[in-house]
Amino acid sequence: MKLTDYKIDRSARVWYHFDAKDQILGRLASQIATLLMGKHKPNYTPLFDSGDYVVVTNAKEIKLSGVKAEQKEYKTHSGYIGNLKTKTFKQMLAKQPEKIIYEAVRKMLPKTLLGKKMMKKLRVYAGPEHPHQGIEFVNNK
Repeated sequence: MKLTDYKIDRSARVWYHFDAKDQILGRLASQIATLLMGKHKPNYTPLFDSGDYVVVTNAKEIKLSGVKAEQKEYKTHSGYIGNLKTKTFKQMLAKQPEKIIYEAVRKMLPKTLLGKKMMKKLRVYAGPEHPHQGIEFVNNK
């Protein structure tokens, strides 16, 4: 049996909705990563993208446990000497709350082209409103 003989049923993909209000970042991100990879399905294969779509709302109300809210830093580097920029969790929460969840989930997925393809199925919104109102969600957490 060749690799091309496998078929993934893309119509079997469903949409999940998560409300990030008062949720712990790591626990929420691990649940989302599992759904994006498709590990919750019996036909999971690491070579194929068989995951589902995920919509996350209220990203601005995500929580961290312990003292991580003061200690956690997000670092970016442009490649030039001395151009390392750091932001704390509180700064990111004020300016880019979507990016906090996005980065946490991205680091839990494979670091390949398949991981990038999986990330395209994640939609994160800072507030409770989102443009996917007409879609039927499997669960509302």
